[in-house]
Amino acid sequence: QVQLVESGGGLVQAGDSLTLSCAASGRTFSRYTMGWFRQAPGKEREFVAVITWNSNRARYADSVKGRFTISRDNAKNTLYLTMNNLKPEDTAVYYCAAQTYPWGVDTYNTRDYGSWGQGTQVSVSS
Repeated sequence: QVQLVESGGGLVQAGDSLTLSCAASGRTFSRYTMGWFRQAPGKEREFVAVITWNSNRARYADSVKGRFTISRDNAKNTLYLTMNNLKPEDTAVYYCAAQTYPWGVDTYNTRDYGSWGQGTQVSVSS
């Protein structure tokens, strides 16, 4: 298991930017494809972005494409999500997740992810 701790959430206005961080420990971070997911009140958890273990590929949900950027620093065991031009519909708890098995591809299915952080709240006011 890998331990994941998110940070960087907060309350912002529409159009603002935020960068979320996810600090990993317990396994070799650099071997695992990582993802960001979010869950709004009353809704199911949904895929936001994924980046492969070697940063060769990144994929985004259509709703955030062009506004959000996922990145990682394997030397610092940290995953990032830079969010620009935030909208009220981006309001949710954001979770980082590590795939269960190493060297994975850029999947968006939550079942492929075996380790999850506790989440960080992002609230966007209009």
